[in-house]
Amino acid sequence: MAGNQGTGGLLSKLAASEAAPGLVLMACAAAALALANSPLAHTWHDLFLHALPWSPVPRLVNLHEWINDGLMAVFFLVVGLEIKREFVMGALADAARRRLPVIAAVAGMAVPALVYLGVTNANPELHGGWAIPAATDIAFALGVLALLGSRVPPSVRLFLLTVAVVDDIGAIAVIALFYTASLELGWLALAIALFAAMAALNRFGVRALPPYLLLAAALWFAVLHSGIHATVAGVLAAFTIPVALDRHGNSPLLRLEHALVGLSGFVIVPLFGLANAGVEFGSGDLLAPLPLGIALGLFAGKQIGVLLAVLGCERLGIASRPAGAGILHLWGMALLCGIGFTMSLFIGGLAFASAPHLVEEAKLGVLGGSLISALAGAALLLLAPRAPAD
Repeated sequence: MAGNQGTGGLLSKLAASEAAPGLVLMACAAAALALANSPLAHTWHDLFLHALPWSPVPRLVNLHEWINDGLMAVFFLVVGLEIKREFVMGALADAARRRLPVIAAVAGMAVPALVYLGVTNANPELHGGWAIPAATDIAFALGVLALLGSRVPPSVRLFLLTVAVVDDIGAIAVIALFYTASLELGWLALAIALFAAMAALNRFGVRALPPYLLLAAALWFAVLHSGIHATVAGVLAAFTIPVALDRHGNSPLLRLEHALVGLSGFVIVPLFGLANAGVEFGSGDLLAPLPLGIALGLFAGKQIGVLLAVLGCERLGIASRPAGAGILHLWGMALLCGIGFTMSLFIGGLAFASAPHLVEEAKLGVLGGSLISALAGAALLLLAPRAPAD
């Protein structure tokens, strides 16, 4: 029992720690937008896109690629650690407890994709972006919740975090399955062998982190050259890190997550925002099919999918809503799920890698849909009673 309480306290601290990075991410997104629409715009873009004089990895030739393919692999490693922790000892460990967030997350990915495809139906070249509005940004959403203070029941905060974790699983699967153009079989075989070696370390009870980290770096290098996006290596590596608690209530997974969560939240994700969120407001029309499909998918699709899933599960007796949550709490939470940002920008860059102008249009849709979702969700939660209305 003491071990469970210690684990629960650690999980609460980790969840709370993501509020501050969300606020930092908002500031970086605002800075990127301001710089992209200032006289420094060309200098700012050149900083990330100009070829480096030398790179230790020839495939990564500029800062933008090092951030998106290199540093973001560490972000995905942290996401993978979080997913494994939640499935082993957190909110997703119990089948009954994970039923509602899993159903809500699946609906919250499917409906936005359908909305996007409905808007872009007449433009087949845009169909590859269907997954852009399907993602939820954990840090950004929790940052908004942090600004609202105690108005939001703790159960709603935990539910939003759990839905976002399941959403991340879906986004990672989408990246691996649908945004791999071609495979280099030699590199893929090496990646599989390295992953197997890491799994073997776990199987034989190795708890020291250095062997895992060395193999994880090699795995990233092999995946980078395999044709699968390099960030998938971070998730695969995370799944091999031992999670079993020792007599002090600690484990290699918890130690690594604790060591990296600050780096990911306060350095890597803000850098990603600075490098990817900058879009010139005059570079596209928000009502064009691509940005409109993304914005509507995030704003309308997310709230419809998540809210109807929760209410439908409750009505059918499949699962109960979060304790103490009224309809406005649920609706506001569903709207906050429409904050796509990090994952949506990331997927947009993959979906239209060969069409930079479409990447810029996608950014416009992601920023527009995420901003409207954040403002509408915050407004509803401010209107919601502190005590549940029903």
